[in-house]
Amino acid sequence: MNLENVRIVLVGPLYGGNVGAVCRAMRNMGLNDLAIADPRPLNMLEARMMSCHAEPLLRARRTFDTLAEAVADCGLVIGTSARRGLYRQHAKPPREWAPTILEASETGKVGLVFGREDKGLSNEELALCTHIVQIPTTDEAMSINLAQSVMICCYELFVATDVYEAPQEKSGEAPSALRERMFGLWRKMMLDVGFMEEDKADHMMMGLRRILGRGVHTVDDVKIMMGIARQAQWASSRANSREKESSTGLTG
Repeated sequence: MNLENVRIVLVGPLYGGNVGAVCRAMRNMGLNDLAIADPRPLNMLEARMMSCHAEPLLRARRTFDTLAEAVADCGLVIGTSARRGLYRQHAKPPREWAPTILEASETGKVGLVFGREDKGLSNEELALCTHIVQIPTTDEAMSINLAQSVMICCYELFVATDVYEAPQEKSGEAPSALRERMFGLWRKMMLDVGFMEEDKADHMMMGLRRILGRGVHTVDDVKIMMGIARQAQWASSRANSREKESSTGLTG
């Protein structure tokens, strides 16, 4: 899957901060082709500040007088729109368009187009688009910040590439014998520190098993819980020894 061939196109952005934040979002998700159509004067100090570590991408941006020029070499052109109507009925969320965009990017450039902060894309500009993306929102607040819209779309593309691998648990499932050793340590510790009496121990241990069973599964998890129990026993034993020494001293 080739994100190098996906171009983010901003049409007439009004605020330098948004352009900088777009660059940061693109860098987070592995895109690096930014074009600005119908450019306007921008606060570049604000743009650089919001771009964070993506300032090279900001500097590498290209500008075009019109959207038609910015997407002239793109086979697939995806326009974003929050408005609904007759010519937007084929709009789909970014997640549904992502596989189509990635497939098209294997053989050529794809333009992902975002409109102005105040009024989006014009009908003439949308006419240049082969597909329309609509980010799901509540009916009461359909307008999304420009940089946030770019991040949502870029995120869906990045996830669809299957490049990202979630961290895997390195510690294996704890065997039953090890878990029982843990529960034995906790039983003794809770008795030693006076948390429960012997006649209530079985009942309390059933509760503890239910609690720990919901989240303590791996060898590392169990060893941590065993370490806590041992440390608590040591602290309790030390406190009891000091108490006995103090009592003996007073008696003598």
